Amino acid sequence: MTSDLEIPVRGDATLDRAIDVLRGSRLAVLTGAGLSTDSGIPDYRGEGAPVRTPMTFQAFLASEAARKRYWAGSHLGWRAFGTARPNTGHRALAELEAAGIVNGLVTQNVDGLHRKAGSRRVVELHGGMDRVLCLTCGQQFAREAIADRLASLNPGLELEGAIRANPDGDVDVEDAASLVIPECTVCGGILKPDVVFFGEFVPVEVFDAAASIVRGSDVLLVAGSSLVVNSGMRLIELARRRRMPIVVVNRGITKGDSRAAVKVDAGTSETLAAFAEALIA
Repeated sequence: MTSDLEIPVRGDATLDRAIDVLRGSRLAVLTGAGLSTDSGIPDYRGEGAPVRTPMTFQAFLASEAARKRYWAGSHLGWRAFGTARPNTGHRALAELEAAGIVNGLVTQNVDGLHRKAGSRRVVELHGGMDRVLCLTCGQQFAREAIADRLASLNPGLELEGAIRANPDGDVDVEDAASLVIPECTVCGGILKPDVVFFGEFVPVEVFDAAASIVRGSDVLLVAGSSLVVNSGMRLIELARRRRMPIVVVNRGITKGDSRAAVKVDAGTSETLAAFAEALIA
């Protein structure tokens, strides 16, 4: 395995304990926003993250003005968000899966970077920004196709200046009243990115698929998640009830630290690279 990061030196007691727990086991992996920061996507809750008020599902449904604001910001952010590339941590997990060590991966991220890195058994708990759904008929569209339609309908939108992407791929736009939003080409219904908004629940079948990965594994590895979101803690509790060892890799405190057999307080990219180097013979 190659990496452009400095891999932690073996002999660090915490790192070695984590590797000892992981060695010889089939791993279920749960990842969060901290894994994608090295790909240029900011973390909602990391140190220095700005306070944000994300769009709720209820607000999106209730107001065309809210939908216009959301789609304007989401479209502008997508130009930067959609070009993000997998980092060393994503690639390390893909290599661990290819080696038969990772049984499956559950992510709270909507950036699609695990799939781009080559991971195959991936459950996206909160959906993916590269897909768009019609809320009326359920038709699914590629995000690129909707982005092209939105740009065609609103050519001035492409003239905006500097863009700062948020973790869910949108930006703040103050004046979107004149925006024309594409409709579903099948039924004329409301389109929404295929992500779980605040105020929505993770679909039952999606959580069941995630739980299946945990049940079929020996150890749960958490990387880059503060575990503030309930869906992640439900998987932690499932692992705990099954008496599975839990290894947490994250900079700073997480809600799962007290349940972890080992907590590695370090960056995910270099730590996952170290895991891959040690575990892949």
